[in-house]
Amino acid sequence: MHVEIWSDVICPWCYIGKRRFEAALTQFAHRGKVSVSWRSFELDPHAPRQYPGTLDEMLARKYGVGPQQAAAMNARVTALAKEVSLDYRLADARPGNTFDGHRLLHFAAARGQGERAAERIMHAYFCEGLPVGERAALARLAPELGIAETEALAMLENDSYGDAVRADESRAAQLGISGVPFFVFDGKYAISGAQPVAVFAEALHQVWTETHAVSEHK
Repeated sequence: MHVEIWSDVICPWCYIGKRRFEAALTQFAHRGKVSVSWRSFELDPHAPRQYPGTLDEMLARKYGVGPQQAAAMNARVTALAKEVSLDYRLADARPGNTFDGHRLLHFAAARGQGERAAERIMHAYFCEGLPVGERAALARLAPELGIAETEALAMLENDSYGDAVRADESRAAQLGISGVPFFVFDGKYAISGAQPVAVFAEALHQVWTETHAVSEHK
């Protein structure tokens, strides 16, 4: 079974959804036969490389709410993240343009490290204050993915893997994906949002059963 996951590396619900999906996968009897591909989706393709101010201030501008409401939004998602053992530190978050982060993901995936890259970049942004729009900061993560920092920085300084990011986003548009996370199972069954573990578990079971129904009845 192949699961494709459209996400953005600074989407708090995407990291929570990742953990919930992983929990369902851990319980799945055929988990060893499930492959996962991470697909690119930019929540704000026109974002500056680095937003000025704090994440609270950015959210207040984006949604037209007051600073207290923005802080409450972040507090709520932080509490939900803690339920899946994620220690969000959104006061330290440094949001910005994620196009280069997605290019690094594709670069790592080409080396067989797509899953590790998705985990590492999200953790760095949400828990370690990674300035996600800074190429040098992204490149410093590369050695943990088995890629030399200098090699990653050289890649980020040219336009490599930009076409791969755009291809993911084009396919997302074709599928009608307007928000993330978005999970596609074997190209035919979709789940939108960071759903409960039980929802992902049922999807895994249903798709596996449908796909293997013929062979199981032989």
